[in-house]
Amino acid sequence: MEALNLPTYFFRIKEVNSKKYIFDEIRRRFVVLTPEEWVRQHMIKFLIVDRHFPLTLFSIEKKHVHNRMVRRCDFIVYDRQGNPLLVAECKAPSIEIGQQVFDQASRYNQQFNAPYLLITNGNKHFCCKVNTENHGFEFLHDIPSYDLLTG
Repeated sequence: MEALNLPTYFFRIKEVNSKKYIFDEIRRRFVVLTPEEWVRQHMIKFLIVDRHFPLTLFSIEKKHVHNRMVRRCDFIVYDRQGNPLLVAECKAPSIEIGQQVFDQASRYNQQFNAPYLLITNGNKHFCCKVNTENHGFEFLHDIPSYDLLTG
């Protein structure tokens, strides 16, 4: 897998029948290692190790229904009261992050009403505060620590 614009971390990776798997600490199992999964696992590790997000407050591929279709956002982080804090959408490094990706994350967040969105392809990262009054985003300069988002 390619290097990302994130710190380097150790991951448990195994190969079975010529297919690679990566251990997901949140789900506590090996999952197929796709380019998008590589980005997701790096971003989760970054949030836990470098931004001090509690591992127990993550939910991976949280199901929700949008226009009678079942959808899954890449992951959600909750605050300590159990309210959605951040909805994340991860893309493979080869996918450009454009308006469609922001629209997708916004649609997912209509169900959860998290105050923050995180969008990444592993090379470019966008963290923004959701402005519910004008349905826009306030882009943050960096991905804040958990305490700053909840403080």
